[in-house]
Amino acid sequence: MYDVAIIGAGPAGASAAIFTAKAGKKTVVIDSDKGMTRRAWFENYYGIEAINGPDLVDTGLRQIEKLGAELVKDEATEATVTEDGIEVKTASGASYKAKHLILATGLSVDLAEKLGVETKPGTEPRIKTIVNVDADGRTNVKNVWACGTVAGVSVHAVITAGDGGKVAINVISELNGERYVDHDVYKPQG
Repeated sequence: MYDVAIIGAGPAGASAAIFTAKAGKKTVVIDSDKGMTRRAWFENYYGIEAINGPDLVDTGLRQIEKLGAELVKDEATEATVTEDGIEVKTASGASYKAKHLILATGLSVDLAEKLGVETKPGTEPRIKTIVNVDADGRTNVKNVWACGTVAGVSVHAVITAGDGGKVAINVISELNGERYVDHDVYKPQG
């Protein structure tokens, strides 16, 4: 069983996975590669002068794998609450069980609705429906969280990435039973 399953590997989902994997949580990321980020050009992303969407996404995927998350290229088609967490099934017929599920599904609320997660009207232009979350990213379904565009934050990649990190920190904190902080210190050489 995984500690965390994340559906979506755009900026929100990849950022969440970077934090959970780096924290030593057994993480699986299921991504269908249908997100909007690959079509974008970025000059407004902190720390990056300019980058195209495919390079940004591919860099994020390399990061999550480097940190130990398992990346599954497949489409999550079903999720159900189980006695000890959540089970996610994919189009290929695979099944993944996790203690917590983070939805980072961008424009799509379909899987969330199948799971019984409450939705509400979106507030961003062209975003019709979003998942209803609290300030920590929790949904109404136990151990199901959401981040990024699907959770109602701005579609700007840097904002969805930050939201993914925020939600991951909250999931890690719940798993650990205490507030988690990930802060490495730079030590100059020479």
